[in-house]
Amino acid sequence: MKVVALAGGVGGGRLAHGLALAGADLTVIVNTGDDFTHLGLRICPDIDSVTYTLAGIANREQGWGVAGETTAAMERIRRLGGEDWFLLGDRDLALHILRTDRLRQGEPLSAVTADIAAKLGITARILPMTDDPVATMVQTPAGELSFQNWFVRRRAEGAVTGFRFDGIEAARPAFGLTEALAAAEAIVICPSNPYVSIDPILSVPGLREAMPKVPVIAVSPIIGGEAVKGPAARLLRELGTEASPVGIADHYGSLLSGMVIDEADAGLAARLRIPVRATKSLMQTDEDRLALARECLDLAGSLAWTS
Repeated sequence: MKVVALAGGVGGGRLAHGLALAGADLTVIVNTGDDFTHLGLRICPDIDSVTYTLAGIANREQGWGVAGETTAAMERIRRLGGEDWFLLGDRDLALHILRTDRLRQGEPLSAVTADIAAKLGITARILPMTDDPVATMVQTPAGELSFQNWFVRRRAEGAVTGFRFDGIEAARPAFGLTEALAAAEAIVICPSNPYVSIDPILSVPGLREAMPKVPVIAVSPIIGGEAVKGPAARLLRELGTEASPVGIADHYGSLLSGMVIDEADAGLAARLRIPVRATKSLMQTDEDRLALARECLDLAGSLAWTS
């Protein structure tokens, strides 16, 4: 099955890996609203999380970065008085240096990302949502903050009133993205934060219009009222939405054809008003990732037959 997954961060990378293990002909469209320049280097956190996970080299304990990483360069930067609030591992730095150099030479992010993925042995296609600069801005009672300044430097503390995607109006889908969507037989929205990981992707002009009439399956990032990782549950509550699969379904609205939720939330299935699969959705092992991916593909396949 030709599948397009919309992904951001740890949960996105893990389900993308499961879909690859399940044998899907996979394209992963990744959020770039988190991208920023730090110490002169262009950092793409969500792309890197997905890339490292699909390459089998991600740090499984912390959920980001490279397994077995060292931090000698960052320790020296700290000693010399440089900013150290955003940790960059030594092997991670190699990727950032290479990407920044190639972007400065005029290569688009999509081409650089594809080449790095190929060199790491990844067979799935990884596409940034756009080759144009877009920056997620976090709106707070005290004013706007850049995403990484809020999320990492300030540890996502304080009230949030909304989000704005700076530059989104001029952004165009990355090279090859609309073609990948046109060929898709199913679209999977990974269990990523709906506000800061998936909304930026869906906000790229022309992307929603390019989505074909195929099953769109979302996996809830909320289990038992809480997010597996990150502030998604808190944000849902602060922004007036129920922190549950029901809130996630309401957020995506008519875009969804079906949903996969955790078995802990099976009692909410009747409120979702779309086809639902309740299963173990916490991806602790490769077997968990594969099982969850198979549930998504099976639900998508059943909906394709009835559409």
